Amino acid sequence: MKIKDGIIGFIVGDALGVPVEFESRNELQKNPVVSMREYGTYNQPKGTWSDDTSMTLATMTSIINKKAIDYEDIMDEFCRWNNYGEYTNSQSKQFDIGITTSIALSNYDEEGMSALKSGCDGDRSNGNGSLMRVLPLAYIKNIDYETIENISSLTHAHERSKIACVLYVEIAKSMLENDLTIPEHVFNSCDKIKEYYRDCDELIHFQRIFDNELDDINGKGYVVYTLECVIHCLLTTDNYKDAVLKAVNIGEDTDTNAAICGGLAGIYYGYSSIPIDWINSINKIDEVHSLCEKYDKVSCNL
Repeated sequence: MKIKDGIIGFIVGDALGVPVEFESRNELQKNPVVSMREYGTYNQPKGTWSDDTSMTLATMTSIINKKAIDYEDIMDEFCRWNNYGEYTNSQSKQFDIGITTSIALSNYDEEGMSALKSGCDGDRSNGNGSLMRVLPLAYIKNIDYETIENISSLTHAHERSKIACVLYVEIAKSMLENDLTIPEHVFNSCDKIKEYYRDCDELIHFQRIFDNELDDINGKGYVVYTLECVIHCLLTTDNYKDAVLKAVNIGEDTDTNAAICGGLAGIYYGYSSIPIDWINSINKIDEVHSLCEKYDKVSCNL
């Protein structure tokens, strides 16, 4: 079941980063993360996941229930998480939500805007809040770029965020479908994106990725920085553990960077590459495995 590789890899990376979110690279150089920690930034137990995983699981649940991609239903599931703490595994309700996501959910839930009109499309609405939840789309064989863009647009509707989501899903699909090296997966996917968006001015923001000029990495939550961080970590390590730990120890948006990196590293290196003690530390991991099995049966028929 390939979906387990990526989704569990994603969740483990998320939980690794939660206790140290917003810590700087300098702080983490003095006390680097080497395994699962507890408490820290949000005072949560070891193995707690964040909004990254909650919104990913909400997306999967909607697709399972509807046996289709239903934008309104996905937003309903996001609101169940935001309002009632569904899809969390913490001691409290949801404890971490981005500003852009919060505004979009309010637009939908309180203002009555339609799902595809609720997302924010300003230049300053290019955080990584849609990038962090699109991995399940890679398991839908015939997914098209427009649908990926629409899924991003539920919260993050700017063209830059949509391109980032398409590129990430394209890399994940390449890893699922082809036997290539990580650089080949990344840069073959980049070539497809450059061709598809060849007339789009937004491509300039991804130039450092296209040119593989990723020595100076920033761990903050801007969507392009996140992609740069993730790709850098994948290109400069050779196993799951080192990739996600590197993503965490770059600092700042540690949970999201490690989750997104962990999703791809999990796909590439496989479930068996993820330290079993890290997996076992995740509260509700059995429920996640069950959800993956259900999603696997539905996604292969979409």
